[in-house]
Amino acid sequence: MNSISIVIPLHNENESLPALMEGIFPVMEQIGKPWQVVFIDDGSTDDSFATLKQLHTTYGPKMRILRFTRNYGKSAALSTGIREATGDIIVTMDADLQDDPVAIPDMLAKLDEGWDLVSGWKKKRYDPITFTLPSKLWNMVNSVLSGVKLHDFNCGFKAYRSEAAKSLEIYGDRHRYLPTLAHWNGFKVTEIPVPHHPRKFGKSKYGFDKFFNGVMDMLTLLFLKRYLRSPLHFFGLLGFGLIIAGTGVLGYFGVEWIITGSMHIRPLILLSVSAIIVGIQFLSFGFLAEILINMAPKDTYLIREKID
Repeated sequence: MNSISIVIPLHNENESLPALMEGIFPVMEQIGKPWQVVFIDDGSTDDSFATLKQLHTTYGPKMRILRFTRNYGKSAALSTGIREATGDIIVTMDADLQDDPVAIPDMLAKLDEGWDLVSGWKKKRYDPITFTLPSKLWNMVNSVLSGVKLHDFNCGFKAYRSEAAKSLEIYGDRHRYLPTLAHWNGFKVTEIPVPHHPRKFGKSKYGFDKFFNGVMDMLTLLFLKRYLRSPLHFFGLLGFGLIIAGTGVLGYFGVEWIITGSMHIRPLILLSVSAIIVGIQFLSFGFLAEILINMAPKDTYLIREKID
């Protein structure tokens, strides 16, 4: 019988946590499979951790709690939670009560059809336009750039087969691109509409600034996908192109000087010299990048406490 782990990252969600567990418990009990919720307290400064400990006295082994020493961000929390999850199926959801646990059975049924990742689609949203408009723009751009046709990449409500979830390298802001990363890893990705509720506590920080950041991050991922293992192929191509162009132009002027016996400093000559210099710099960047990718340490996140 497949077991299910629900991974929930949180930061300052003290008021939402009791209602969240009250919503999860009957749904999971009705499914009738072994289950557990893994909470990752991402350096909360309110009473979230105290509330989690109190809830643990009620729900016991149905809850695991991990607490970071400081706020590392959602990607770090998801990465740690997925690594700690022991279920054959891993469900991720947010702690702000906007994700409704009643959709979990539908997600599991979709996985049973042969999909590896089922992403939630908040088809009807209750967020302000300052959130929804940049989100729609970002999803459109992301679909084009990534080749994955989804309506809602950034929805935190997802269900994975364990092997798909654990294959993902999640750091920085990569939590926005998990369907893309899974697709690139060869897993089958789809989405289903899920209920969405208005935020009851606090407010979202998503806006147009994160839209532009998201597009830049997507371009970074596309670069890394193609050139992570061999950055010199990218920088070398640019470098050699500039060097060849600059050398060709200088060669032309050199032949002209040999024939005519005169040489005048022209802007094109200066541009050619600059192209050669920049080309050499690109080659140097490529060699340095090759060295750095073999030396860079992996991110580590310090856990202050664990409650099983």
